[in-house]
Amino acid sequence: MKILLTAVLGASLLASPTMAKPPLSKVAAIDDALFDLGIADRIRKNCPVINARMFKAIGYVRNLEKKARDMGYTQAEIDAYTDNDVEKDRLRAKAAAFFRARGVDTSDPQSYCALGLQEIQKSSRIGSLLRAK
Repeated sequence: MKILLTAVLGASLLASPTMAKPPLSKVAAIDDALFDLGIADRIRKNCPVINARMFKAIGYVRNLEKKARDMGYTQAEIDAYTDNDVEKDRLRAKAAAFFRARGVDTSDPQSYCALGLQEIQKSSRIGSLLRAK
């Protein structure tokens, strides 16, 4: 009986389909972190009194890549995700909604500054990538 049970269990494991990795855009730990990086970048590019913490941002990107590789994604899969125009458009639309929801007038640099300074003050992930001049 024990041998039969072991054989049935082994056969069922072999017969089950392997779990496919979801696209990186569906992996919240990666997608949300990349989104925050993009928001911080937009803030620092549009606000004259805020700079990026460049070394921290570089380390942040490297850690994201490592996390994705540790999850089983290849560098080619990571590059395909970050270079994908559809994904870039999706993140831009999400960013536009993010800024709108926080009252940012994208034609007013001070509007970006106010949000950036709030994020720095809150010590959010976005704020941690920025510093006031």
